[in-house]
Amino acid sequence: MIAASSLLLAAILLAALTLIKRKSPARLREIPAFTRLIRTVGLSIEDGKRLHISLGHGNLLDARGGSAFAGLAMLRIIAERTSVSDMPSVASAGDPTLGLLTQDTIQAGYQAANVDELYVPTTGRVTGLTPFSYAAGAMHIAANESVSTNILTGHFGPEAGLLAESSDRDHVTLIGASDNLTGQAVLYVSAPDALIGEELFAAGAYLGSDPAHTASLSLQDILRWLVILALLGGAALKFVGVI
Repeated sequence: MIAASSLLLAAILLAALTLIKRKSPARLREIPAFTRLIRTVGLSIEDGKRLHISLGHGNLLDARGGSAFAGLAMLRIIAERTSVSDMPSVASAGDPTLGLLTQDTIQAGYQAANVDELYVPTTGRVTGLTPFSYAAGAMHIAANESVSTNILTGHFGPEAGLLAESSDRDHVTLIGASDNLTGQAVLYVSAPDALIGEELFAAGAYLGSDPAHTASLSLQDILRWLVILALLGGAALKFVGVI
């Protein structure tokens, strides 16, 4: 009952905030990783290089699915912007279902750019079904397909170190984010601009113009404060002996 009520409250707040964001422009703090990412998207088209978006090996049916969907939102925007490039972006995944969604998301980006005829299904790939086999396949893409930037966004563990080392060896820019603490630690020390914590879920707001994405960031802040107030209220009631 509490979970259902919380979801209903979140949905109502998201709808209200989306309407508000449609009327007023969003003001977002600067995040260096997204600034670099926006710049590399443009440079990749000018230089005839690919972007490689690596979505991790998260299962969409458990808690790891959130980071995968955040990665798909980023992929959708990047695919649209690079669809007319001579070297369009490629994406890799380590889960079969996520791999299918990767292909579908890339195709949606091409359709949004009205160049659906340029879509090639092999730009979305499943490179392995275990974390390290997936990383090995993703390393091959960066090393052999004229990639200028590796974008890691999803569920990554220690295998992120292999992708980071490969990027450094091939002089490929690395931008990374993970919902796993081990993956975050690896990317924090390996990537010049790593996304930390919930910054992973802000990609849609920083790269796109959909008010729902910026509204979701405001909703995160509201829910965060509600949780803080609930914890403080519970602690106060416990202190005075009410509970």
